[in-house]
Amino acid sequence: MDAAEALALLMSPPGRIDPYPTYERLRRYGPVVQAGPVFYVVTGYAEVDEILRDARFGVIDDVLRDQFLPAWRDSPAVASISRSMLRTNPPDHSRMRRLAAGAFTPRRIAAMRDVVVAQADELVDAMVEQARDGEPVDFMAEFAYPLPVGVICALLGVPAADRPLFRRWAADLTGVLEPEITTQELAVADRGATELRDYFAALVRARRAAPADDLTTALVGVHDADGDRLSGEELLANLVVLLVAGFETTTNLLGNGLVVLLDHPRAAGALRDRPDFAPGYVEELLRYDSPVQLTTRVSDAAVTCGGVDLPAGSWALLLLGAANRDPRRYPEPQRFDPWRPQVHPLSFGAGPHYCLGAGLARLEAQVAFPLLLRRLPGLALAGRPRHRTRLTLRGYETLPVIIDTESAAPHRGTPAGAAPGTP
Repeated sequence: MDAAEALALLMSPPGRIDPYPTYERLRRYGPVVQAGPVFYVVTGYAEVDEILRDARFGVIDDVLRDQFLPAWRDSPAVASISRSMLRTNPPDHSRMRRLAAGAFTPRRIAAMRDVVVAQADELVDAMVEQARDGEPVDFMAEFAYPLPVGVICALLGVPAADRPLFRRWAADLTGVLEPEITTQELAVADRGATELRDYFAALVRARRAAPADDLTTALVGVHDADGDRLSGEELLANLVVLLVAGFETTTNLLGNGLVVLLDHPRAAGALRDRPDFAPGYVEELLRYDSPVQLTTRVSDAAVTCGGVDLPAGSWALLLLGAANRDPRRYPEPQRFDPWRPQVHPLSFGAGPHYCLGAGLARLEAQVAFPLLLRRLPGLALAGRPRHRTRLTLRGYETLPVIIDTESAAPHRGTPAGAAPGTP
């Protein structure tokens, strides 16, 4: 199997569900391998990190979109993503990112810990109650989705009653982030993008009429005061991306991470007893099974990387999941080791496009995993979960779990023997 054949396997449904064997096939050709004219696949940790930080590489711009996707402006999904900070280069990227960055400072994220703990406890209470009939509970639907969506919606000022709407809309839209997409899949993504943009257009109108203490109000204020700092199109595009990126990655991190922990009971037991180990565990979970598996960059100059000469205009497919398992960086990379030293996963990227919400995602995972293990000591998988057939955003469609309600612990502050949620 040559590199092009391995790449084709990676894009197939079986390759997307379990990409790691294919990563190793690609790695045999070196950390940077040419897979087509001016198209390169990068699996090495050092090389991916280098490209992400190199100013000679950027995301696809309008000129390239016009060349390869001439009708992209007619696609609500492509247009929404393209007008956000996710798919723009400096100076536009820097300008938009600065406007939202204030909501994600380390101080503000640390101040949200108590809110995250309270929401996680409430979700566990609801899971325990749902499990009293002995039936499995879908962890993705009942915890992994509602926890991060509740947090990001609170930041954006989205009413709690509207939160259930976003799971399908976001799932539809994020299909456009895949490296390959069919006409039918693009139509589904366009539907999700349209619904999300319509929702945020209504929320913008509501915040103009009644401002609130939230990020939506702040961004509306910037646009209304100076449209050159944030256009109306950019306002809606960034609200959509902030919402979707604010929970999709964390939802996958929670689902992927729980399966790994339940598959490693000794490590799970140690975290149950020592919740202060959580930061190290979360970094290793991000490395071991990254919720974001790839991204792309385009060079505007000739570059040498990993001993390979990339001409100007080269496309680089950066396989973050492969880089996180590079044996040159992490010995025995296929082994989950929460005590592994010097873990710095590339799951949230690096350089100018480093994930704005990475600190918030880490906080939610650091709170959730010890809490779940402590309060649900009998938690177990109800068979094997079902992966989504996505490569870019790797996660589970459903994750059924069994909860031993007899051993479930009340959350802190609840008297022993009292019903879950009792003050």
